[in-house]
Parts: sequence; structure tokens; C-alpha cells
Amino acid sequence: MHTVPYGAWKSPITTDLIVGQTVGLGEPEADGGDIYWIEGRPAEKGRCVIVKRAADGSIQDILPPPFSSRSRVHEYGGASYVAAGGTVWFVNFTDQRIWRLDDGAEPVPVTIEGAGWRFADLILDAGRGRLIAVGELHQGLGHEEPLNVLVSVEARPAGPVTPVIIATGADFYGAPRLSPGGNRLAWIEWNLPNMPWDGTRLMVADVPGTGALTGVVEVDGGDDITIVQPSWSPYGSLHYVSDRSGWWNLMRWDCAATGADAGIPLLPMTAEFARPYWNLGQATYAFTGDDLITAACTRNGFWSLMTGIGDAAAPSTADIPYDQINAVRSTPDGDIVLLAGSGMGPLSVVLLTSQGPQVLRRSAPMDLQDGTISLAQAIEFPSAGGRTAYGFYYPPTSADHRAPEEGTLPPLLVKSHGGPTASTSSLLSLSIQYWTSRGFAVVDVNYAGSTGYGTAYRRALDGAWGVADVEDCVAAATHLADQGLADPDRIAITGGSAGGYTTLCALTFTNRFRAGGSYYGISDLEALYNDTHKFESRYLDRLVGPLETSREIIEARSPIHHLDLIDCPVILFQGLDDKVVPPNQAELMAGALRAKGLPVALLTFEGEGHGFRQGTTIKRTLEAELWFYGRIFGFEPADEIEPVEIDNWPG
Repeated sequence: MHTVPYGAWKSPITTDLIVGQTVGLGEPEADGGDIYWIEGRPAEKGRCVIVKRAADGSIQDILPPPFSSRSRVHEYGGASYVAAGGTVWFVNFTDQRIWRLDDGAEPVPVTIEGAGWRFADLILDAGRGRLIAVGELHQGLGHEEPLNVLVSVEARPAGPVTPVIIATGADFYGAPRLSPGGNRLAWIEWNLPNMPWDGTRLMVADVPGTGALTGVVEVDGGDDITIVQPSWSPYGSLHYVSDRSGWWNLMRWDCAATGADAGIPLLPMTAEFARPYWNLGQATYAFTGDDLITAACTRNGFWSLMTGIGDAAAPSTADIPYDQINAVRSTPDGDIVLLAGSGMGPLSVVLLTSQGPQVLRRSAPMDLQDGTISLAQAIEFPSAGGRTAYGFYYPPTSADHRAPEEGTLPPLLVKSHGGPTASTSSLLSLSIQYWTSRGFAVVDVNYAGSTGYGTAYRRALDGAWGVADVEDCVAAATHLADQGLADPDRIAITGGSAGGYTTLCALTFTNRFRAGGSYYGISDLEALYNDTHKFESRYLDRLVGPLETSREIIEARSPIHHLDLIDCPVILFQGLDDKVVPPNQAELMAGALRAKGLPVALLTFEGEGHGFRQGTTIKRTLEAELWFYGRIFGFEPADEIEPVEIDNWPG
């Protein structure tokens, strides 16, 4: 055991390990005996590869380079492909066209080139030989905002075709789902200023032989009720998730009713069966026979799998080694495909059969030395206004190192997640272990507005963004310092996107933190009102207030206008292709800090958008942030790291 200062421990969790052997996993699907998923590979500059596990157990990439299956609808995409009968239709990232990939053949384009269309949430209408999808049109409209619609596209055209609009009029659409007989289509839609977790409407239409939609009815939902994940059972009953009870719970449509009387609760619980609808194609439940359901739900940050859910069923909790579940799919023979993990194991594609779970693909290697992994500890702590806030605490952990002497305390890194309507989890993250294995304590905060704790907590950030989230991050740091788990003089805060905004607010409006790192964070709220994409164009109306009536609040909560209050070093990371948070926000913040004489570093990256995907970028940002804190907190990292240029740094 080596005695080394906190922060300077040598770790087997290197950035080369993280970017070279780690992949992002998403969008699992089942087609007969075949199972598919997406791998986002930092080592291939973030290319999203469709992978197939055939019925015989063989696994192979089926999407050749340079193709990348990733949708840009709403900028966040999701459900970028559909597989049926051995054929895969996918949205190619670079041109956003739909392409078809037949077994053993090269991809061929299905939709026309250069028309400004984007697609997501693809389903196959096999009886009519077409695809149905969410469409987003970005040109030829005569106004700035794109048009969001439902479209149909011929599945096997002789040449590239133009999509046909089948539903329009709402600001946004999601989750088109065709009944087993193909005679009904369900979907959700919503209008600005709502986000899809504020209020959506569940719609159902008849689909005659022509394929046009007729007899459209609004089944459930409204401006303050959120409906997500509609899905038809094999026997034709429509199910969905609603937060009418104050929790996202499973419902079945009583086809004789609409509105408040339409939904029959299947398993009322103070737990949540859904996540916020940032990405299309989410699935936290699946049918496993008749009208029985297997579903994932979360309580206090931990997920479990419930089986046997139905009207007259006696559901039970599956005994599986996973407490984080991102997706649930079923196979024709009743097996379950999960995207799941735990504090001890990374996110994985898992096939769950009567014989138990079989891991098909892990997102990160598992051959870490015993004693290296820091396990998440769920914590609750008091915050401002009598609010209880939540988070996961990770103590510094190493199999080979310890601090020099008793009484010394580790530096603490407070993480504020993005969203802000989102949540963090206890899932094994090598990016968190990167810090804990070097001697940092970490707390990942589920501040007010986070999901998984019921509707009331999710709405606790309404009108209070930049205040309540900051209060909870400060409270988390104070709680751990008061318990003797962190050095009160060496606390940093870090976050990306909305978490970057929380980070900058915390550094500006409080004196709790000694340093901070902002990843594509927001410093000027008014700029975000004026320069963002349609999906989030009214998001701030609820979180802060309408631009027309809230200018004083907007200025009061924009760090860029209050740099006289900030008095600690900051490192900023920004993608130059970011369409959600424009790069000029980071540049303005860095320039203002330089002018004030504060130590500041700004690292920008070509080819990166909102969220870093390239391995070289991920490696550089992690190492640069560690090096930066080493200068501030007075330790020398064990890693060989290219120095960062810090403006206004003494000497």
C-alpha cells in the first residue's frame, strides 16, 4: 500500500481505457430470434454502429463505415432504426436520410437527398409496405422553426422517395405505434410552451386500407398531464404511462372512455415507470404473453424489474443483479432484453431467460482490480426551504493507495447532471471512477427538478432554475464536509449543459466552491432564449419565466452579468458545432473572466456538438480537468498530462 496525497494516486482507470474500451450502448431491439443494439464508439469518433446478435449466438457489426445510425430529430434523436425480417431501416447521421440494409447487402437510400428531412422513431407497417416515423422538416418552410409531423415512407421504393405527411398540426410528435392488426395508430403529441414531461396528449386514429388516418380521437393527457410510451399488447389493448397520479405509472386504455376516465391503473405505486422524454423510442416495459407486462420502475434512484403485471395478475420483483435499467424489450418467445447495469457492473445488453441473465455486450471492461471500484451510496440531505434533496456519494477508493496521515480529508467533486429535467444514477461509470480511484470523493446530485422522485419533485424547479438546483448542490457539499467526508477548502463543482449552467451559477452566486469545470454550459440565459432549437425554445418559460415578462429574473440568474461575484478559477470545455448551447457563450464567459484577472482555461473542440463523443475529446477533457484541479488544490497527478494553458495563472 502506497502512501500518496489525495488526487495523486496512480489509477488503473486511465483515459485510454475509458475511450479505447468503452462504448455507449442504446436502442436495443428484438426481431424474431435476432437481437440488435447501437454502440456509440469514441474510438471511431463517436460513430453509432448497429450490432446484431443472431439466433445462433454470433455477434457482428452490420452497419459498415462510414454509416452511423443516429437521428437528430429534436436534436437529441432516438429510435434511429427498426429491424424486421432480417432487414434494417436506419437514419444515417450525416445526411439524416432513411437507408435500408438487407442481410448481406450494402445500404441503399430510401428517402431523397437534400430535402431537409430528419426522421426518428421508425416503425414498420408491414401490411402496407411502408415505414411510419416522426418527421422533422428543416427547409423550404418560409420561417425559422422546423415542421414536426408524422410521416409514412415506402419501405422498398425503386428509388429514393419523398415522405408523405400523415399527421400534422401539433408542435411535436412522438411514439407512433401501430396496433397488431394494423388498423389503429396511437401516438403522443404536445405543443409549446410545454416540454414532453409537462403535458402531452395520447391520440388514436383509425388506419383504413389506404393508410390515411381517420377518426382521430384524444384519449388521455392534457396541458398538465404527461403521457409517454404508448404500446399495444399482442391482443390489441393500448397501454401507456401517465403521471396523473403524481407518479409515472402504467395504465391501460378503457376504449369506452376518454380524458380522466380513460386510463385504468395497472399497478399504482409511489414509483416511476418512465424517464423524461428527451429521446424518442424509450421503452421501460414490454409484453411477455397475453396482456402481461414486464416493466422497470425506480424508487429513490434505484430501479427494479417487475414481472407478471396485468389486470388479474400478481406481479413480483425479478431477482436480477441490476439496479439500473434503461430499456426493456421482449422477444417472441417471451424472453426479455434489458439495457441494465449496477454499481458493480457497467451498462450492458442483457438477455434474460428462464435460465437467468446472459450478458451480450458490456459498455466497459470488467477486469478491474479488486478494491478499485467505489460503490455509490444513496444519500438524502436537508436543503433550503425545508426541501430534502438526493444524490449518490462515492468515497475515494484504491486497492494500492492511501492518504498520508489520519485527519487529512479528500477533495470533493460535486457533479450537477444535465437536463435539468433528468437524473443521475448509481450505475458504474468509469468517468466517476476516474476521480475516486485517484483520491477524490464525488457526489452526484439529484437536485430539485430531477426525475424518479415523483411529479412534485420534478416540478420543484419550475420558476427556480439557477436557484433550487444550486442550493441543493451547495447543500450536498456542506453535508459531506460537515460529516468529515470531504475537505471543506478543496471542493469543486462540475457539470455539462444544464449542469454546466448550475455549475456556473454555483461558482458565481455562492462561495462554497474553490474551483469549477463547465462543459458546454450556459452563462447567458437570454442568449439561450434567443438562440436555441425548436424543441427547447420555450423550455425556460417554465423553469425561469417567459422572456417578455422575466427579463430582470433572466439577467439576475445569468452568471455572465455578475462576474464581480465570482472569485475562483474555472475551466470551460466547448464543442464548436454545438447547436443547443452556442459556442459564443463559453467564449464570452472566458473573456469576461480573463478581463477580471481570474484564472481561466477554455478548451474548444472541432467536430463536437452538444455532448462529447470523440475519444480524443473525452480523453483530453478528463485529463485537463484533473490537471487543472491539481494546480488549484496543490497536488501533482500521477498521470502524464499535457499542460493546460491557464490565463491569469500566477507565474
